Amino acid sequence: MLCKRIIPCLDIKDGRTVKGVQFVDLIDAGDPIALGQNYSAQGADELVFLDITASIEGRSTLYQLVQKVAEVINIPFTVGGGIDSLEVASRVITSGADKVSLNSAAVGNPELIDKLAQKFGSQSVIVAIDTKLINKEHMVFVGGGRTITQKRTLEWAKEVSERGAGEILLTSMDHDGTKSGFANELTSLVSRMVPIPVIASGGAGSSKDFLDVFNAGNADAALAASLFHFGEIAIGDLKQYLHENGITVRLEK
Repeated sequence: MLCKRIIPCLDIKDGRTVKGVQFVDLIDAGDPIALGQNYSAQGADELVFLDITASIEGRSTLYQLVQKVAEVINIPFTVGGGIDSLEVASRVITSGADKVSLNSAAVGNPELIDKLAQKFGSQSVIVAIDTKLINKEHMVFVGGGRTITQKRTLEWAKEVSERGAGEILLTSMDHDGTKSGFANELTSLVSRMVPIPVIASGGAGSSKDFLDVFNAGNADAALAASLFHFGEIAIGDLKQYLHENGITVRLEK
């Protein structure tokens, strides 16, 4: 059985790690280079770096910062934010990323998913889906959660999988930052619908929330931010808890 993965996320604004609740009210959460190095040392399976205002500000991601983080970690590294072309994706990977994450650009130009998968391989392409329940329908949002689209979450997840995405990063905006637990029902729906791994994001508040999203949510990986940034749960302790409760995880020797 494949190991379930624990993935800290660095949401970046103006070169700093930030964290909010339901994508608003951002507060400073520390230096991304120091945090990345710490998570790598703690036993995180991967690291995600999201430049959350790149698309809104119409610019590319912060290449120098990506490079500095990549230099201090030894785990797979995903970078997203403002990646809207093969050229930008190439530069991000050259800067040290192992994978690129698309969100707004994928919605605006779905063929970009195909092109990136063909050039770099599906294993290097993640499509991030920010979703919120609107009138009892899960809908896709872009622009850092600011703009609703006409895409339904389940249909979009199926399409990105068919286009060659290697993973889906599924963030429930309703749960984000609330520490009330992951959106297990939605995560399970998406996981059963697509043949690629699904990373659950949004709502982690306790070790049990991770256990639940792996069991009830059928997630392949779970991502969290503030819980780790502010030292509420240590990654090593979390993975030991999951191991003791029957979840296959990679433990440090």
